[in-house]
Formats: sequence, C-alpha cells, structure tokens
Amino acid sequence: MMRIGNGYDVHAFTEGDHIVLGGVTIEHTRGLLAHSDGDVLIHALCDALLGALALGDIGQHFPDNDSDFKNIDSRVLLKSVYKLVTSRFYKLSNCDCTIVAQSPKMAPNILTMRQVIAEDLGVSLDRISIKATTTEGLGFAGREEGIAVYASALLRKFERDTK
Repeated sequence: MMRIGNGYDVHAFTEGDHIVLGGVTIEHTRGLLAHSDGDVLIHALCDALLGALALGDIGQHFPDNDSDFKNIDSRVLLKSVYKLVTSRFYKLSNCDCTIVAQSPKMAPNILTMRQVIAEDLGVSLDRISIKATTTEGLGFAGREEGIAVYASALLRKFERDTK
C-alpha cells in the first residue's frame, strides 16, 4: 500500500547572519523568523510525511507556543515525525522538495541537504530530491521577504517483522 502527502511552509526573513535549510547552516545576511530553528524545508517535509498518513500537521505535534520546542533543531522534529511513520509500518519511498527563494543561492548546499535528510531518515540518497527556484523577483520570495518550500512524500507499507 502506498500513501502520498504534501507539505508547504514559509518563514519570513528577520535579523540574523544565517539560515538553516535541510539541516544545513547557510551564511546569509538575514535569519528566518521562527519558534524553532526556522528550517522551512524540514518543516514542509514533516507536513508531507504527516499528511500522507492523515496525522495532522507539524503545528499539532510541535506547537509554537510550547517552550519545549523553542529554538529546537528541526532535525529532531523530523526524526520524531519519521518515528511516527515507521511505527505505523510505513517507510519513505521518496520525497521531492522545492525551495522557493530569491536568495541565498541554494545550489552549493543542495547535495549536503539531501545527505543530511537521507541520513536522518535512514534512506538512500536517491530517495531525496531537493530543488530550488526563484520567482524572478515576483511575490514575497522575489522581494526577499522570506523563503517557502513545497514538499511531497510517497510512503510505502512494509510488513511487520514477526521474529
């Protein structure tokens, strides 16, 4: 059995000197406004994973008014979400994520993002797709007000080990 989910997240720029995307710290002239570390890519992927199994969204599992999640590394959230997925006997078949940002340039960091996420989910690199695009100066991303990410995740059921 296969299940598909999609996720979307956006964070506004704020003061800072770096952003975190896909678990990778990227130097930048600004940071991202968030309760956690602001990893908009991982947040969108979490929503895609949760959505595939009708488990709600990231805000239901990790509310932004809960001090336990203040400044939390989003990789911790991703691992927790994936534990929910595997506890229901599903595994990631593949995911496809698109970062929408005018800046910074994403290309130099995409392979590392893919490696980090593949490692955190315990899957091979070829199951993790991350792409980036600009909006040619249009909209909030084009005006460099923030970053958005779209994510899709395909899950497949696996048989429970009866040993």
